[in-house]
Amino acid sequence: MRMRCLPLGLLLSLILASAGWGQPRDEGRGEYLAQLDHLLESRFEANRAERDRALNSMTTRQQVLARQQRVRERFVAELGGLPTTKSPLKAQVTGTVDREGYTIEKVIFESLPGFKVTANLYLPKSGKKPFPAVLGTAGHSANGKAGGTYQAVWVSLARRGWAVLAFDPPGQGERFEYLDPATRKSRVGAGVPEHNMTGMQCLLTGQNIARYFVWDGIRAFDYMLTRKEIDPKRIVVAGNSGGGTQSAYLGVADQRLAGVISSCYPTAWRNLWTVPGPQDAEQVTVPWIAEGFDFSDFVLAAAPKPYLLSSALRDFFPIAGARVTLQEAKRFYQILGDEERVHQITADEQHGWSKPLREQAYAWLGQWFGVPGMATPEEKVVLESDGTLAATPTGQLQNSIGSRTVRDFNREHAVALRKQREERQRTTPLSVAEIRRTLGMRELRGVPTANSKGTSAEEGVTIEKLELQIEPGLKIPALLFVPAGGGKKPGVLFASSAGKDNRTTGTSALSLARSGSVVLAVDPRGMGEAGPAPKKGGYSPLYQLAARTWLLNESLAGMQVNDLLASLRYLRARPEVIATEIRLVGQGNAGPLAIFAAAIDGKTSGVVTESSIHSYEDLVNAEIYRNMENLIVPGILQHLDLPEVVKLIGANKVQERDPADFAR
Repeated sequence: MRMRCLPLGLLLSLILASAGWGQPRDEGRGEYLAQLDHLLESRFEANRAERDRALNSMTTRQQVLARQQRVRERFVAELGGLPTTKSPLKAQVTGTVDREGYTIEKVIFESLPGFKVTANLYLPKSGKKPFPAVLGTAGHSANGKAGGTYQAVWVSLARRGWAVLAFDPPGQGERFEYLDPATRKSRVGAGVPEHNMTGMQCLLTGQNIARYFVWDGIRAFDYMLTRKEIDPKRIVVAGNSGGGTQSAYLGVADQRLAGVISSCYPTAWRNLWTVPGPQDAEQVTVPWIAEGFDFSDFVLAAAPKPYLLSSALRDFFPIAGARVTLQEAKRFYQILGDEERVHQITADEQHGWSKPLREQAYAWLGQWFGVPGMATPEEKVVLESDGTLAATPTGQLQNSIGSRTVRDFNREHAVALRKQREERQRTTPLSVAEIRRTLGMRELRGVPTANSKGTSAEEGVTIEKLELQIEPGLKIPALLFVPAGGGKKPGVLFASSAGKDNRTTGTSALSLARSGSVVLAVDPRGMGEAGPAPKKGGYSPLYQLAARTWLLNESLAGMQVNDLLASLRYLRARPEVIATEIRLVGQGNAGPLAIFAAAIDGKTSGVVTESSIHSYEDLVNAEIYRNMENLIVPGILQHLDLPEVVKLIGANKVQERDPADFAR
C-alpha cells in the first residue's frame, strides 16, 4: 500500500545522506570500492582480449565489410533505433547577418514534429557554386553553435569557399530544455548536466539521448540538400569534443556524408576506462563494450570515406588511445585498399579545437575535396554575440516560439512501453528469469562466508561488524544486530542508501532489532561504506561506476540485488533466525533493490520500502531528480516496472512508506 509522504525536511535529509553528505566515512570505503573496480576491470580486460583476437583474425575484405555492417546495425540499435519516417522540416530563415566575404542565415527547422533545431548557415559571397559544405557540430559550449572556437571554424571555412550549417544540440545554445524563465539559464546546467539528466531517463526506456543528436544531424543534412548553393556530394561533418562525438556518430549513421572530422574525441576504451572514465550520457552507448566495439569501429563504419582524427597531445581523451585507434582504423582501411584515406593530425595543446588543429583540418579538407588555397594561416575572426546569431526572438526556443523536448518524447515512449507490457503480460506473466535478464544479473549461489571484525553492545542489542564474501574478490560490509534473549527470532535484511547504520531518517536497523528481530544491515557494492565518496565538479563517481556496468551489459542495480540475495542466504543460515520469517527493509535507493530481491528469492515474508521511488515511469516523468544513478537499468521499461514486480511478490506483502515525491 502507498502511505503518506515524508515531510520535505526529512526527505531532503535522506536524499543528502544517500549522496554521502553528512555521514561519517569508514576507513574501509576505499578497500570495498577498489574490489568492485578490480572486478569490473577484469571483466573489461577479458572482453578487450576477446576483441583483440577478433580483430587479429580479420584478414579479408569480406570480414572487414561484415564487421562494418554489424557496427552500423548495432550502433543504431543501441541508440534505440532511429525514426522510420521523416516529417516535414518546416524550415524558415528568421534573419540574415551580412559580413565581408560571407553571410550568416539564421535558420530553424524541425527534426521531429514540434522538435525545433536552431542553426546558422554560413554562405561564401564568392567562389564556385555549388559550394562544398561542412555540417558543423558543436561541443559542450553553453552557447552551442555560437561558441567562440566554433565560430572561428565556421567563419574561416566560409572565407575559404565552404558553406557551413552549424546547429545547436539539445541542452545548448538556443535549445535549453530546463530553461529557468527568470534567469534565462538552465535550471540544471547547460550541456553535460542537461544531457545526463535527460540521458539517464532515456536509458530507462531503452534509448540513448544520442538518438536525438544523431537524428538532428541527419535532418540538418536533409536541410542542406534543399539549398541549391550546396554541393550534395561534398558535405563533410566536422566537430570537436562533444561535437567530435556527434561527428563520429553521424559517420556511422548517415552514409551520405562525404567525409568525417572528429576532433578531441577519438581515443581507446583501454585508455579511457579508469581515468577519466565514461563521459556524459550521449557518449555512453550501451552495451558498446560488451559487444566488442571501440572507437576505431566508428571509423570503420564510415570507411572508405576520408576520415580525419584530430588529437590534442595533452587532452583528457588520452592521446595514447587516439594512436591505438588510428592504427586499428588504418588496418581496416588497408584491407579495404584505402589506407591513405584515414589520417591523424596532432597539436601540443590541451583539450579543444586549437588553432593548430583547425589549420591542419582546413588543409586536409582542401586536399580531399579539391579546394585550393586551404593550407593558409587562419585569419583573425571577429566573433559575433550570441544575440546576433540567435535564430529565435529571445535566444531560447522555450520562452519564444516553443519546442518539444527530448523528455516529452521519452515520456510518450514510456507510456507506449507500459501499454505493450500490459498487453504482453496478459498472456505471459512477468517471471523471475525476466527480472534477472533485465537487470543483467549473473548467477551467484551458496551462502557467503563471513569475517567478523568485532562486536559491541548498544541498548540491549549486540552488534557484530561483518564482511560478507559475495563472490571471489568482492566483499561487502555488514552489521548484524542481535537482540538479547534466547531462542530463534524473526529476521530482517536491511539496506539503506543512507548507509547500513543510518539512524537519522526513517526506520533504523537498531530500532528493528530492539523490537525483537535479528537484523542484518548491509551496504551493497557501490552504496554506503562500499560506495564512492562524493566530489565537487565533474562527473559523479557513482554515475561513472554505474556507466561502466552498463557498457558491460550489466547494471549496478543488478549487482546490488545479487548482494541482497547473498545476504538473505547468509541470514537464513544464522542459528538465531527463523528461516521462514525474514522480511526486507529498503530505504531510499535500496527500496527497489529490496523489491527485486524479494521477487527473485520468493521466500521472504514481506518487503517494506521507505522514501523510495514507486515506479521507474515516475522517474522518467520527473522534471529533476538527483542521486539515482545506481537504479538506472538500461531498457528496464521495455520489460517491467516496479508495480509489476510487486504484483509478482503479492501486493499484500509489500508496504510502501512515504514514496518519493519528485514534484517536491
